[in-house]
Amino acid sequence: MYRVAVYTILFGLLSAPVIASGDEPEQWVRRNMDELVALYQQLHANPELSFCEQETAKRIAQEWTDIGAQVTTGIGGHGVVGLLGNGDGPTVMLRTDLDALPITEQTGLPCASTVTVKNESGVEVGVMHACGHDAHMSNVVGVARYLAANKDRWRGTVMLVGQPAEEHGAGAKAMLDDGLFKRFPKPDFALALHVDASLATGLVGYRAGYSMANVDAVDITVRGRGGHGAKPHTTIDPVVQAAELIMSLQTIVSREVKAIEPAVITVGSIHGGTKHNIIPDQCHLELTVRSYSDEVRQQLLSGIERKAKAVAAGAGAPEPTVEVTEGTPSLRNDEKLVERIAPVFRRALGDDKVILSDPAMVAEDFSHYGRAGVPILMFRLGVVDPERLARYKEAGQQPPPLHSSQFYPDIEDTLVTGVTAMASAALELLKP
Repeated sequence: MYRVAVYTILFGLLSAPVIASGDEPEQWVRRNMDELVALYQQLHANPELSFCEQETAKRIAQEWTDIGAQVTTGIGGHGVVGLLGNGDGPTVMLRTDLDALPITEQTGLPCASTVTVKNESGVEVGVMHACGHDAHMSNVVGVARYLAANKDRWRGTVMLVGQPAEEHGAGAKAMLDDGLFKRFPKPDFALALHVDASLATGLVGYRAGYSMANVDAVDITVRGRGGHGAKPHTTIDPVVQAAELIMSLQTIVSREVKAIEPAVITVGSIHGGTKHNIIPDQCHLELTVRSYSDEVRQQLLSGIERKAKAVAAGAGAPEPTVEVTEGTPSLRNDEKLVERIAPVFRRALGDDKVILSDPAMVAEDFSHYGRAGVPILMFRLGVVDPERLARYKEAGQQPPPLHSSQFYPDIEDTLVTGVTAMASAALELLKP
């Protein structure tokens, strides 16, 4: 009976997707690269859009089940939670996003996506992991495998989170609304990474405090009184109102917001009229509004409504409709957590491989976990081989950015750095 038990344990270790303990993270990931690359290629070739990540979630759930995590699915849609316990200690959340984008891939990679689906409007679109979420998933799976194989090096609970619908800015909130921090332990810390197409492989970037922006969508319908283009005096022209409003909106940032506060108001779309000689009854504008602080966020939104109403009043027009769709809150990395983890990155990767990142006006709904009271850190991961970056520079080109049909990471070097950095950070936070 004893020999049978020992054989069963040994067989389980040999068949598990991790190796025996004892390696540093970088040693481990290099020795297990083939399995991680195969996982990446499978995920890259089979992307799914936001709210549709059913098969992706199944694969991630199976990966975490295989290492012994207690897995729950269907959280806030297709969200996955895996709890990997190892005695008393803190709870550290490692988050990855699951969804892809409606983009037809043009990378020419052997594992390039050929997936097409019909979008919400019934139009057939290509689907691609153009934001690197396939690399994010492969990275977190690698870190989870490493931690499962090296339980002698940490104590506590690793909370693995596979989040849906990041590209819609909706997945984190959906998981929280579904009881993520009530049905499961509320983490003491939360870590995530995001690939950066402008950084060379081997590099990670970090920033304490604000790192990404509040993002809101604003729809404005300017109203008037239509008529013949040859008799504008008999009309109230909403197109002229819209033109005046577009220029007026820029003064909110340039003349109302404190000069050292980041703020953006961009009119991305304007639609009005049907023909050269017809003045329409209304004109529609679509805006994206970005900021860092909650105070500036409210200042921008109230200023937009005030300007829209003022333009209408000046034209003697009906009051416009201003609709705000609250988007993603700004991402603020916890200063104390950054202070603790940045030296860990330097020890694991080398001082010259860890840089201070610039803040950006893009959005990331990882911010919701910070707003829920958890100290968070999202760091940036370089994904383009230095030689490839040099070739782009010689050609006078920029590397394909995220959300481009030609974006792809140099995956092996990406995973070496990503797994090493995140696993080292987790070991620091979970050290016995």
